[in-house]
Amino acid sequence: MIKKPNAPGKKPFMITIAGLLAAVVIIILLTAGGFAFAASQEAHDAFCASCHTQPESTYYQREIAGSPVDLASFHTANKAGYARCIDCHSGPGLTGRLQAELLGARNAIKWYTGTAVQPAVLNYPIGDANCLKCHQAVTQRGFSPKEQITVPGRGGGGGEGETGRNNHWHEFLTRWQTSAPATAGSCTSCHGGHLTTGTAQSGFMDTQTVQNTCNACHQVLRREGNG
Repeated sequence: MIKKPNAPGKKPFMITIAGLLAAVVIIILLTAGGFAFAASQEAHDAFCASCHTQPESTYYQREIAGSPVDLASFHTANKAGYARCIDCHSGPGLTGRLQAELLGARNAIKWYTGTAVQPAVLNYPIGDANCLKCHQAVTQRGFSPKEQITVPGRGGGGGEGETGRNNHWHEFLTRWQTSAPATAGSCTSCHGGHLTTGTAQSGFMDTQTVQNTCNACHQVLRREGNG
């Protein structure tokens, strides 16, 4: 019985398919490994600070100093609710974390290729969703923080539970954002992470900044008949 020879070109074709599949698997493994490595490194603020110059290096020095002087360093000093750079600079869920990882990867490439802009430009401000990952309760009526702080702004002098104010700024924020989405404030309008013009008693909020935010909100909601 005469054995038929293999069809011309069949074996090289199969080798090519196998090679492509192997290459795809390798790329997937390298990508997954890269994300896993980046995620493990971004769990350490020192890693984040290693690619940044001013002002981020100053922010990191405040953190490791031990005595909070701004809201960010307070978060890292608060062992019961310790927060790292990545915790605030990433959105909620897996999608938010992956977006932060991709942004970090892009920034790392720019850093190692010498094309990074320093000081770093804030292209993606911290959104409300980032804050609400840990502070969901602030939107509830009657909310009062564990730390009794003196809230700057309208009315002056009173604490978070002051009669007549009673957390209305958080409750009305969504109304303001709905009425004027392009110009409305956000969590960071009052709660700037790295401002040093406030004190621990005021929750590290700047009095004039909060007053301006209050005025802007009241002007819009008063026109709408809600404030």
